[in-house]
Amino acid sequence: MNYSRLYENKRRGTFGFPIELYKVDSSSPRYQMPLHWHLEYELILVKEGGFRLSLDGGSFPMGPGDCAWVGDGVIHGGTPRDCVYQCVVFDLGTLLHDTPVCAKSAGKFLAEESGYTRVFPAGSAQSELSKQLMGAMERETPGYEWTTLGLMWQLMGSLLESGEPAFSESREKTLRLKNVLTYMRDRYDSAVTLSELAAVAGMNPKYFCRAFSQMTGRTPIDYLNYYRMEQAGEQLAFTARPVTEIALNCGFSDISYFSRIFSRYKGVSPSAYRRRQAGSA
Repeated sequence: MNYSRLYENKRRGTFGFPIELYKVDSSSPRYQMPLHWHLEYELILVKEGGFRLSLDGGSFPMGPGDCAWVGDGVIHGGTPRDCVYQCVVFDLGTLLHDTPVCAKSAGKFLAEESGYTRVFPAGSAQSELSKQLMGAMERETPGYEWTTLGLMWQLMGSLLESGEPAFSESREKTLRLKNVLTYMRDRYDSAVTLSELAAVAGMNPKYFCRAFSQMTGRTPIDYLNYYRMEQAGEQLAFTARPVTEIALNCGFSDISYFSRIFSRYKGVSPSAYRRRQAGSA
């Protein structure tokens, strides 16, 4: 299975500065964060509201000022609630390249299976460093690259100082979930049955439903429809395709049923969603 298809195929930042900042609020087409993983590390900071973060099956409620460090390869996603949040995605291996003074601790850091993944509360040293780092990237004043890198090194030092992460999850279970998520992503535009998904996971349907719900907080079909609606939302916001075409692209042959499901997940009809996104552009 080619797991790399699960993450966004997008260069982060520039070749010499492989860090990118994302600012997200309720007007953003990508407001929700479907489960995914990537080869880069990620830093998430909640600015306002609530955010329920999923990390390889664990569920972590986050509030204003809370931050999360997510290692490479860790399946993560989130459900925001009246939330404004920021994410920094970065290629840590490239940043650490040719940094001999930190070679030993950097090797330990990169070798740690979960990438030191954990959530830190508001007011912690890690939260304050995250705020400063994202603030520097947002302002982009002269020399901000130096400031950003300096704060990144401080943040990594604080992670190493705080000891080994308690975060741990079954690798086998995680790999099975990656298989299912890849299958959904590749086939969300066509009919997908529960039996198919269970077969991909190598489980019987009853056990698969329980295991999937434990790791994601949703049933398999609920998650599939949620993912389809996220894809539909992006197409409505970024293309001029007719709603009927978008419904077909997202695996729905019945436009009325598609509209009902979309309204259930997004709170408005597809047409109203498109108008709202156009108005916020």
